[in-house]
Amino acid sequence: MDKRPAPPVLEEELHALLDGRLDATARTDLEQRLARDPAASATLQAWQGQREALRRLHGEVLDEPVPASLLAAAGQAQQTREQLQQWWRWGGVAAGVTLAFGLGWFMHGQQPLSPGSQLARQQPAREFVQQAALAHAVYAPEVRHPVEVGAAQEEHLVQWLSKRLGRPLKLPRLNERGYELMGGRLLPGSDGARAQFMYQNAGGERVTLYLGSTPGQLGAAAEVTEFRYSTDGPVPGFYWVDEGFAYALSGPLTRQQLLQLAQAVHHQL
Repeated sequence: MDKRPAPPVLEEELHALLDGRLDATARTDLEQRLARDPAASATLQAWQGQREALRRLHGEVLDEPVPASLLAAAGQAQQTREQLQQWWRWGGVAAGVTLAFGLGWFMHGQQPLSPGSQLARQQPAREFVQQAALAHAVYAPEVRHPVEVGAAQEEHLVQWLSKRLGRPLKLPRLNERGYELMGGRLLPGSDGARAQFMYQNAGGERVTLYLGSTPGQLGAAAEVTEFRYSTDGPVPGFYWVDEGFAYALSGPLTRQQLLQLAQAVHHQL
């Protein structure tokens, strides 16, 4: 009898299982290995929960016929499709789910903004906040790899992201608000490199700060903006621009709680 330990479960295998790309034999083998790997099982469950949350968010879109206006817009949306493909590669989210979320945003663009949303009407700002919310939805549930560089390597993290984003970055402290830094990661955006810092409180609640160069043509005319609140993504968030850089703080908190954290971040930048 072969008593050699089973090989560790790779993330690529979890992606394949989640997306139904394994045959029956490979699936059975992987499920048996997952039964002996609690950490990998937890990661898979987090991804499944994330996928179902996105499905619930825009489930009605999946059952509706595609509007003619959306079909016309699709012919001019190559950049958006490439962005959605990037998110599929980064987060392990099934392509159909990510597309459903993108379609939901297209549909949102056909309707007036809801009274509870003060999100900027400029498309670059909306896309920036969308990407921030998606980045939070992808990485906040992660068990093994919520960040790329941990807080223990804070100096390296700041230097690395400062170099990639092309300006010195300051790392806000939220300890007085009950949130400790977990670390951060580098992400691509439509206007260049973006950074994400993740914080967690004693209860395990996570918030993320997403930042990068001012998106699109908001430009020099938007050197400073007031805080703008959005409830249109997977999680709510506050967005603002300061000295040519855009910021979005996202998390499953109340508006007042997020505002207090966003103000604490802004005062330290």
